[in-house]
Amino acid sequence: MMKKKSIPASKPLLILFLCQIISALDVPLDLSQPPTITHQSPKDYIVDPRENIVIQCEAKGKPPPSFSWTRNGTHFDIDKDAQVTMKPNSGTLVINIMNGGKAEAYEGVYQCTARNERGAAISNNIVIRPSRSPLWTKEKLEPHQVREGDSLVLHCRPPVGLPPPIIFWMDNAFQRLPQSERVSQGLNGDLYFSNVQPEDTREDYICYARFNHTQTIQQKQPISVKVFSMDSLNDTIAANLSDTDIYGAKPVTERQPVLLTPTGSTSTKVELRGNVLLLECIAAGLPTPVIRWIKEGGELPANRTFFENFKKTLKIIDVSEADSGNYKCIARNTLGSVHHVISVTVKAAPYWITAPRNLVLSPGEDGTLICRANGNPKPSISWLANGVPIAIAPEDPSRKVDGDTIIFSHVQERSSAVYQCNASNEYGYLLANAFVNVLAEPPRILTPANKLYQVIADSPALLDCAYFGSPKPEIEWFKGVKGSILRGNEYVFHDNGTLEIPVAQKDSTGTYTCVARNELGKIQNEVHLEIKDPTMIIKQPEYKVVQRYGQVSFECIIKHDSTLLPTVIWLKDNDELPDDERFLVGKDNLTIMNVTDKDDGTYTCIVNTTLDSVSASAVLTVVAAPPTPAIIYARPNPPFDLELTGQLERSIELSWIPGDENNSPITHFVIEYEDGLHEPGVWHYQTEVPGTQTTVQLKLSPYVNYSFRVVAVNKIGRSQPSEPSEQYLTKSASPDENPANVQGIGSEPDNLVITWESLKGFQSNGPGLQYKVSWRQKDVDDEWTSVIVANVSKYIVSGTPTFVPYEIKVQALNDLGYAPEPSEVIGHSGEDLPMVAPGNVQVHVINSTLAKVHWDPVPLKTVRGHLQGYKVYYWKVQSLSRRSRRHVEKKILTFRGNKTFGMLPGLEPYSSYKLNVRVVNGKGEGPASPDKVFKTPEGVPSSPSYLKITNPTLDSLTLEWGSPTHPNGVLTSYILKFQPINNTHELGPLVEIRIPANESSLILKNLNYSTRYKFYFNAQTSVGSGSQITEEAVTIMDEAMASRQVDIATQGWFIGLMCAVALLILILLIVCFIRRNKGGKYPVKEKEDAHADPEIQPMKEDDGTFGEYRSLESDAEDHKPLKKGSRTPSDRTVKKEDSDDSLVDYGEGVNGQFNEDGSFIGQYSGKKEKEPAEGNESSEAPSPVNAMNSFV
Repeated sequence: MMKKKSIPASKPLLILFLCQIISALDVPLDLSQPPTITHQSPKDYIVDPRENIVIQCEAKGKPPPSFSWTRNGTHFDIDKDAQVTMKPNSGTLVINIMNGGKAEAYEGVYQCTARNERGAAISNNIVIRPSRSPLWTKEKLEPHQVREGDSLVLHCRPPVGLPPPIIFWMDNAFQRLPQSERVSQGLNGDLYFSNVQPEDTREDYICYARFNHTQTIQQKQPISVKVFSMDSLNDTIAANLSDTDIYGAKPVTERQPVLLTPTGSTSTKVELRGNVLLLECIAAGLPTPVIRWIKEGGELPANRTFFENFKKTLKIIDVSEADSGNYKCIARNTLGSVHHVISVTVKAAPYWITAPRNLVLSPGEDGTLICRANGNPKPSISWLANGVPIAIAPEDPSRKVDGDTIIFSHVQERSSAVYQCNASNEYGYLLANAFVNVLAEPPRILTPANKLYQVIADSPALLDCAYFGSPKPEIEWFKGVKGSILRGNEYVFHDNGTLEIPVAQKDSTGTYTCVARNELGKIQNEVHLEIKDPTMIIKQPEYKVVQRYGQVSFECIIKHDSTLLPTVIWLKDNDELPDDERFLVGKDNLTIMNVTDKDDGTYTCIVNTTLDSVSASAVLTVVAAPPTPAIIYARPNPPFDLELTGQLERSIELSWIPGDENNSPITHFVIEYEDGLHEPGVWHYQTEVPGTQTTVQLKLSPYVNYSFRVVAVNKIGRSQPSEPSEQYLTKSASPDENPANVQGIGSEPDNLVITWESLKGFQSNGPGLQYKVSWRQKDVDDEWTSVIVANVSKYIVSGTPTFVPYEIKVQALNDLGYAPEPSEVIGHSGEDLPMVAPGNVQVHVINSTLAKVHWDPVPLKTVRGHLQGYKVYYWKVQSLSRRSRRHVEKKILTFRGNKTFGMLPGLEPYSSYKLNVRVVNGKGEGPASPDKVFKTPEGVPSSPSYLKITNPTLDSLTLEWGSPTHPNGVLTSYILKFQPINNTHELGPLVEIRIPANESSLILKNLNYSTRYKFYFNAQTSVGSGSQITEEAVTIMDEAMASRQVDIATQGWFIGLMCAVALLILILLIVCFIRRNKGGKYPVKEKEDAHADPEIQPMKEDDGTFGEYRSLESDAEDHKPLKKGSRTPSDRTVKKEDSDDSLVDYGEGVNGQFNEDGSFIGQYSGKKEKEPAEGNESSEAPSPVNAMNSFV
């Protein structure tokens, strides 16, 4: 049975796993099951009185549940209230307020029940309250007249709303009043002045209350404040007193702090676990006091503590019982201080420790429902069954209630029900539904079949096998369709059926089979895993310093899996690049043109694929352009003045003074040490500390003569090492550790070679390092045999039996004693060649190229070593079709492990083979099994070795061919198929001919003249047809036309005409040459383009070969077939009388045609430009006939 592992809470995939576990417990909806509440309104539901009230209650079950409601503890008959409707197939209530209903009439506590034949689930108590946003009560506000420097509180006192409003202060222009350490708003909405100043005088201090639920804002009457300065007060007094009176108000005097809120020296506050704790202290005083917070007897919780309202408010989020205690606020200015202690008690509404979960049992099984909750005070637990207190619910003999647990024994189908657990205290309650569903169901696998998972190499792979069954199925995983069951530490098997491969490698790719079985049946499902190469940035962006208005480029060259499509994104300071054309993003770089000071920052290259993401960053520093010299950033100077203090046997304190940072802060220091006793001159890494630290406590080893040095590191690089510290020699001690990597492997059949990694010098802990080597034969009642050696890392034990397991241990010792007792390892004495050959070798021929070989495994005792596998030697003896032997080339296939079968691919059809099998261990191969002969059946042949088409005539072609190189059987016949090709390269009807296997040539007759044909030719055996070869050939044209061309070309008048034309061209060239030498300008090119005959150009070309398939040498020259790629003087069509067959069938781009008398119609058809003649495009060869016709 496979070892299963629960999901550890520390893993980042916890949420995913929990979701999978929950889904694995879900009962498929096609099976009978009690109701489950899937959605409901919140417990405290504040509604907008202007809109319809929707109280949600959704549930699932089989059969589908029916719904009912209670209101204030009694049945709510919705049929008697016309304003209330229930949604179809749902328990959700809709109360119609917008058509005359009043929300206040529907205040109350509602509870939904979903019921079917297997039980009843209930919702929370849903308290419905309409929101309220009352107006401010009318009041007469007297102006505030305050002396400069005094404190002042402007009371807001907003109306009590539901929910409470948000308070803020503004002026008549709807601008928020500025706040500071001196003037700020308290948690109760009042505006506090620590001391007033003349600028505080105004008549429009207005408090606003915003009621978010109804989206309304209520306004208090404006408050007037007038601040009297001491100068104006003195002037007033002087005007009312005589010269002899003594008058004069005192100047503004400073005052020590006094708390405005809270009052007194102590107060208390109770807050609930998980809420936000807000504590406030606001003080009066001149100068304005500064507030500081402390927790008596402890520290303020890190990462959860925040200061708001200019440190007047202490905010602690997600409070717990540990946050209870005394919190002191201290208000201080230059004249003194005052403090206040707030005693905080954290209570807790009930919260789950273990919520009850749905229970699926088969008849006769046992199970438990557990409901555990905590709170402050401790909550009470009560149970209900189908919504009824369990004490008065119908009895069930299989059920026993034990406090927070219900125990079920030997359940039957009638035991199905929904149980409710209620945990409550004075601060709230929790209600959970959990059903018990008694079913007898064979296993189901809910994960889709053949699901593909793609994972990056060296990452975890999670293969799902969501299942259901009752009793709960056992899950097993296999790799491959017929692979062995997966076991071992390289796999983790989760309770929800998920198979986890913690570190997936390339060889993890493949098909995995999940098998679920219980006593009612078995089912399996296959999923597929592909492992992809990780995405890497092989060239990262580097730190750059660039002058203002210069140019800079960052590289980001990546390497990724060829099947993944990466996307590269550049960020500046973790935000999108500026929308600026100066930023040019290339395939593997980012270039910034005309750099400005705003471009200074950190640039990050992010590479994303569908499976992974990598990033790299670099800093750009923009410096001023000349003549202002740029800031020089350099590596730091080395530290100095190293000092050793606090010397102990195993530790010492090192301190130093940092060198100059050179404009780049030191990020960390690296401490290195030298062992002058064992490795003088060699420096080793010891540790590193942050750049703000200049002392470190170092751990030491015994019997080492230490010297230390320090290297400073900044973003530019590493400094030179400091000067070494003074030396410190630690005292000797016995070794702390034993040699690592102890192995026992025999080199000969009668020995055991024990090897280990020697301890390094500083690991010896003292002089006289030696090793105690011990061994004894495993599973034999022998004493340990030991020997002590020095200065070696190998010991050979002779005279051992062949391949016998030994227990081995190696212990270090020195002059002061032994190291701790070493652990034992298992080794083996030397291997010898296997003694016997595999037996019962059988061969099963699967097809003409594949065979399967079976053999019986050899007894393990005869292997005499580590079984590495089996080798199959096989070779072709002869081909059955040719009966000829050839050089024997043996092939070897190795099958790892204890496999007893294998496939032999790549066999040749219709051949005789031999094979034998040998077992292999670490020493070599054992004897071969007797040769086994087998034969492969016939296959389809290869294509014929060649196909030649010769002797073209008007209506026939001769075909010659060679037999297939690999007949792969006895040839039965050849198949020839051919079809004509017209002038648009369309294929005509296909003709098929079967030819006896002993033929090697064929004359095809009754073909069309001057027609191109395409031929398909292949050979056949009794198995079927082989691959085919194709060729094309052309029958020759009408013999009369060919002879006409030859006759015209040999006429004397034609030769004379051609000579006259050549002489005329020569004279024109001489005249042009003379005129050019005289300095005249004669645009020969333009005139030639305008007047040259379009048919003269081809006369400059040599005659080409007509046929693509040349005729035999004995054929007459005028019978040569047309070549598809031959040249023609222009794109024109040659038409012979009324025949459909013409030379144009073998060319392209035809624009003109010949008359029946041979004249060219297209010569003067209005076409002004002559298209250039292109090679291998026309359908006829250049001939004297064409040249002559161009002058007609």
